[in-house]
Amino acid sequence: MTHDPNDHFVHVRGASEHNLRNVDVDVPRDAMVAFTGVSGSGKSSLAFGTLYAEAQRRYFESVAPYARRLLQQVDAPHVQEVTGLPPAVALQQRRGAASSRSTVGTITTLSNLLRMLYSRSGTYPDGARHLAAEAFSPNTAAGACPRCHGLGQVHDVTEELMVPDPSKSIRDGAIAAWPGAWQGANLRSIVTGLGIDVDRPFEKLRKKDRDWLLFTDEQPSVLIKPERDRIDHGYYGKFWSARKHVLHVLADSKSEQMRTRALRFVEEAACGECHGTGLQAEALAVHFAGASIATVNATSLAEVADLLRPFATQAETEVTVRLCADLLARIEVLLDLGLGYLSLGRSSTTLSPGEAQRLRIATQLRSGLFGVVYVLDEPSAGLHPADAEPLLAVLDALVAAGNSLFVVEHDMDVVRRADWVVDIGPGAGEGGGRVLYSGPVAGLEQVAESVTARHLFDLGPVEGREPREPRGWLRLSGVTRHNLTDLAVDVPTGVLTAVTGVSGSGKSTLVTQVLAELVREHLGLPEGDEEDAETVGTDGAPVARADGLEAVDRMVRVDQRPIGRTPRSNLATYTGLFDAVRKLFAATDEARARGYTAGRFSFNTVEGRCETCQGEGFVAIELLFLPGTYAPCPTCHGARYDEQTLEVTYRERSIADVLAMTVDDAAGFLADSPAASRSLETLREVGLGYLRLGQPATELSGGEAQRIKLATELQRARRGHTLYLLDEPTSGLHPADVVVLLRQLHRLVDEGDTVVLVEHDLDTIAGADWMIDLGPGGGDRGGEVVAVGTPRQVAAAGVGVTAPYLARRLG
Repeated sequence: MTHDPNDHFVHVRGASEHNLRNVDVDVPRDAMVAFTGVSGSGKSSLAFGTLYAEAQRRYFESVAPYARRLLQQVDAPHVQEVTGLPPAVALQQRRGAASSRSTVGTITTLSNLLRMLYSRSGTYPDGARHLAAEAFSPNTAAGACPRCHGLGQVHDVTEELMVPDPSKSIRDGAIAAWPGAWQGANLRSIVTGLGIDVDRPFEKLRKKDRDWLLFTDEQPSVLIKPERDRIDHGYYGKFWSARKHVLHVLADSKSEQMRTRALRFVEEAACGECHGTGLQAEALAVHFAGASIATVNATSLAEVADLLRPFATQAETEVTVRLCADLLARIEVLLDLGLGYLSLGRSSTTLSPGEAQRLRIATQLRSGLFGVVYVLDEPSAGLHPADAEPLLAVLDALVAAGNSLFVVEHDMDVVRRADWVVDIGPGAGEGGGRVLYSGPVAGLEQVAESVTARHLFDLGPVEGREPREPRGWLRLSGVTRHNLTDLAVDVPTGVLTAVTGVSGSGKSTLVTQVLAELVREHLGLPEGDEEDAETVGTDGAPVARADGLEAVDRMVRVDQRPIGRTPRSNLATYTGLFDAVRKLFAATDEARARGYTAGRFSFNTVEGRCETCQGEGFVAIELLFLPGTYAPCPTCHGARYDEQTLEVTYRERSIADVLAMTVDDAAGFLADSPAASRSLETLREVGLGYLRLGQPATELSGGEAQRIKLATELQRARRGHTLYLLDEPTSGLHPADVVVLLRQLHRLVDEGDTVVLVEHDLDTIAGADWMIDLGPGGGDRGGEVVAVGTPRQVAAAGVGVTAPYLARRLG
């Protein structure tokens, strides 16, 4: 393999990863290259599966064989040759669950520098010993609070939960956390023996007695005298306080029912020993500029920069100057990206994908690498147009620093800023996988086959639609959570409402947390399932109230989380379509003759699966210090079933043949089955006709997973008025796919349901019936209702950050 140093292109020959059709393409280095195409067309297969994977493979080959075994290696890509490829860094959207111990500080490595600053330059109390940097981390044994183990939160009981009705007496069940039946009667007898009146209202008892009954660790034994109709002989009974009983059940009970009941009396609260910081007292006693490290961690990045700025140029020691200057330089990159409202201690579990993406980009920008290819997965996903502008400036800075950017992107504004575009298509799945165009952006306009071109160069105003009239209102008041403080807002029913605002303004908190919990409580659903209601905060005080919930009969939340985390979960199993298909095979004459039930046709059961690969369809091949790889199972050749199961056919096709079909092909093949046909038609309606029925969940994008969930809901019979809550449903979707998705959402509204979505896409917002704009900024500068009304009313009023962008899009 040779390379001309004067050749400034990366040359790809014979790429056939996933659905790529033996692709040949040349893309320039030292430029921003956008990879475009509809969802599932093959963009990521080329950018990540081929270019990034090949760069990683070459890097691993330069590492000692023993060290390679310790690294997480990527599979070698299916490509004949790639030349001119520099080292690559991937910045992907991570949709998995983040760790509760991961924070903004740990993601950006700012926490390491801050801990060193406190260790080396902090002001210690008189006589205190010097602490190493690890002592300022809640994630180390040296620094973690011994009670909460560094989490800052503990699970404990509260009086309000254990005694829901203090007007009751103990005999009438005032202490709900105590057991019932014989154990409850035993405790009442013990309390009577201790001289406490069990027939007096609990609230009338002495405070000292109430606290002792609920929280004491003492367990005195009391002689219980014989009672007629209950016990014949006296005995000594041991007292358990309500708290001790609940914690005992949670720690030692083998009964899931008892543990579930005990959890009703427990809630998460700040640790009383470290006051929620997760740190030991020694570390909290050290100060810098008059503030403890816990105070700095809870302060916005913008304020931390102001605190450090004077010390970055002049301080008592050179160490202080160096550390403060480095910290300040790194923080200012985050400020330039519009993330100044975040705090170092903000948990990564609360970050939106867009916020997490910008944090990783900022870390790379500060690294100062030169001559690197950055492969980015939709960097603008989850960003308000106002937030996207500083991001684009950062991307320009990466190119100006001598790097190359390969960006998989759906935002047409980002594509227009690119130097080069590679458009894949024309369709998705088997209908895609071809390079339709590779060249300067302007040239794509001449490619009639490109779906991207129609959206990239159609710059006319959005055709407005007549907004629907609300059928009623969900009136929220007193909303207090995160940066929302005593917020009041009315959400219309019977229409499609877009909740807008910059990142961190409180949109997701309002919709997916507060509104969802209010409706869940109104419907009586358990936590995690989908009367005026109110949500209770950690201090037991109501944080939100809602009127009008009687109009809601069901709630459905649709997000972009995976439909499964293993290859055994797929499109057919998630939608329930597979059940209908297995019943068809079980009903054949051959299956009946052999005594095969529907269970025989599942690759997850012992009776029908291939035993060599355990129904996976492939086997792992371990190559020691080379990247491990997978090969089709030598027994079933990828079919996943044993030979006897595959001998049963339906219309001359085996169960494995049906799973290998696309949704479009299966719609014709299974047209005679009403149950299967209904699922397939709804999948086609949301634009997923190209997916294979047995395509593993691990191969699906977030946008595909979201549309599968929506299709699963659409195929169900309508019952009552449903409230649909969606968090950035268009994130990660090509504009053509957005049109298909919105058609289905508007169909739900036309059928009488209510749709509320958190959204940044201007075309989607413009097509909504109503909008609620939060802001004016993010974090502490947000959390207020800035504007409400139809999109045209909000755009015309010009109030808030969203209005000018919306006005421009509406023309």
